[in-house]
Amino acid sequence: MNEKVRAIRDRAVRDDLPEFSIGDTVRVHVRISEGEKERTQAFEGTVLSRKGSGCNETFTVRRVSQGIGVERTFPLSSPNVQTVVVTRRGKSRRSKLYYLRKRTGKAAKTKAVDIR
Repeated sequence: MNEKVRAIRDRAVRDDLPEFSIGDTVRVHVRISEGEKERTQAFEGTVLSRKGSGCNETFTVRRVSQGIGVERTFPLSSPNVQTVVVTRRGKSRRSKLYYLRKRTGKAAKTKAVDIR
């Protein structure tokens, strides 16, 4: 691969975000621009998947809002993603938790892990 391309790609990768994995509950603070105004919106939910690598990595977060499941996919290196806060660690034996889409209530939760 070309050295210039590699240098640009390595510069785009963010290292200020915390380590989180599949099954964790995270709060993602997203910058939203409405017209000329900008505001920050928090989206909290369970991490269903992580895809890609490097500057192309994305993660999908799911939450249930008023009985309706809402999923958002965020690019990890996006400047619109301000912070990611891990609120709860979850234990998962799968790399993708798409089966949670079919579950409701307490069945849609992952097992918690002690943070120490």
